[in-house]
Amino acid sequence: MNLNRSVERIIKFTLDECLPPILRDNRFFMWLPFKVAFGSKAHYFFNFKDQVSSISDESISDIYSQISSVQIQENNTDLGKSMIREIDSNISGGSLLDVGCGKGVLAKQLSRKCSVTACDIVIDPKAVDNLPEIDFREAGIENLPFEDNEFDTVTCTHTLEHIRNVSKAVRELKRVAGKRLIVVVPKERPYRYTFSLHVNFFPFKYQLLQLFHQNFANSTCTIKEIDGCWYYQEDL
Repeated sequence: MNLNRSVERIIKFTLDECLPPILRDNRFFMWLPFKVAFGSKAHYFFNFKDQVSSISDESISDIYSQISSVQIQENNTDLGKSMIREIDSNISGGSLLDVGCGKGVLAKQLSRKCSVTACDIVIDPKAVDNLPEIDFREAGIENLPFEDNEFDTVTCTHTLEHIRNVSKAVRELKRVAGKRLIVVVPKERPYRYTFSLHVNFFPFKYQLLQLFHQNFANSTCTIKEIDGCWYYQEDL
């Protein structure tokens, strides 16, 4: 589903900040907006958090494939223009890995200045055909099939909020990044019924610090809010 980003942010603010939790987490109250947004596939979003801890990786991949046609996105990406510019201006080195690449929108932008490898649990065949300059690989973030420090820069946008073992995912991102790690996650409150298949939530900056730097160890990192999301950058 294509949705103007400003409209999406208004809807998200109204639901997440203005509705009391007793309504925001109420299955019967939320069913109508989910049905309007996703039609016959609304049940995937409603049931996902109850199932995610017990189903296989293959089942999760199948669910993502089933909902791909109703994802709320603008121009085939979750990233706003300001965020894409921020990422593009902070690439370091000549090799880059984009983890959780989706349809390859960010990878295409970044391939103009460096060699890009892009991976995701499901790769869109159209992206492979349309972007021959990018090396696409099917791989999960928790077990990246790459060598230590293989890429100068590693980007990971709108992915960690979906991952069951988020600590392991962060270790993998840091392992394969040689110079710089850039991560983007939505700034949102945790609710049971969300319009994306999110299982991790980052409403506050300190949660990212805690995730990437256990015991709040000193490190050269930057965290700022852009387009309603957290932009995290760390030099390794």
